[in-house]
Amino acid sequence: MKHEPFIQIESILCDIPNGSLVLEQHTDDHQGSNLFTEQFESQTSGKGKLEIYPVFPGILLSLDWFLADQVSFRHGANRHILEITHCRFGRIGWNFKSGTSVYLGSGDLSLHSTDCCADSVMTFPLGYCEGISIFINLKELSLHMPPILRDIMLDPDLLYRWFCLPETPAVLPSGPDIDVIFRPLYGLPEQLRMPYFKLKVQELLLYLYRLSPEISAPAQVQSRQAALMQEIHHQLTEHLDRRYTIEELSRQYLINTSSLKEIFKGVYGMPIATYMKEFRIRKAMELLQQTDDSIAEIAAKVGYETQGKFAKAFKEFTNLTPSSYRKKYREGNFIQQKRTDV
Repeated sequence: MKHEPFIQIESILCDIPNGSLVLEQHTDDHQGSNLFTEQFESQTSGKGKLEIYPVFPGILLSLDWFLADQVSFRHGANRHILEITHCRFGRIGWNFKSGTSVYLGSGDLSLHSTDCCADSVMTFPLGYCEGISIFINLKELSLHMPPILRDIMLDPDLLYRWFCLPETPAVLPSGPDIDVIFRPLYGLPEQLRMPYFKLKVQELLLYLYRLSPEISAPAQVQSRQAALMQEIHHQLTEHLDRRYTIEELSRQYLINTSSLKEIFKGVYGMPIATYMKEFRIRKAMELLQQTDDSIAEIAAKVGYETQGKFAKAFKEFTNLTPSSYRKKYREGNFIQQKRTDV
């Protein structure tokens, strides 16, 4: 089902209230700095969870889940801490000090120093995200080098010059090499997490060490262009009962149609029509869960002329009719509530 990642993340975060970002820190037997205990603050109107593991001295790995439009972060700025972010599901964006905005889609990887994002806003154009963040203090890595990396004489200074000095991040587009490293790290049982984290962090560093530093981002736009797309997005999603054409939006926002389509896809990862179809169905799912509105009323609220067209689009997205989805969701909630009561 197209909506399955969204439902999985929703299930993981079901007990977390809106406006909360939960940090779950696992035991740290290593000495060294910890980005999440030193000057770390966050704020969101959505919700999220970070499960943080100390993999090696100076190296943290965080399993990340978000249901939010954006999260504001504030933490220590250190040019010698390399932050590596992998996007599994959803979409991630940052606005950087250089005036450039960078967006990650499914499978993409970004690399930059924590100096770039010490006081920043991470956006989630699709409203959800699952990913992994790895923080490597390159000074500590040089002092506490794991044996495998020591054997090949990995030079942390080279990683520093390649990935920590630029004002904007390097971004690696999704591909088999990145997938082989990160795919096994998701969905692990607790007892296998740390062994896999240790293995795959070293594999990642070996992979980065043999790369050419000539890496470019697949989805960079200027921050002012990203801001314009966010205005257009707000208009589209606040008025679901209205269907705007590309030409209307182009005239209203004084941008030619080809640029509008290209930049919107760069920010949100898909064409406007595709994005809005999925947004309408996710909004309908929310209304089916939270209200007793009739199917016809919900169809009208999310911009469908007839209940029949809405039901067809909903089933294409979820493999369920709207009424079946509502029944299944409420039965599941009832069972979960009974278990909680017991």
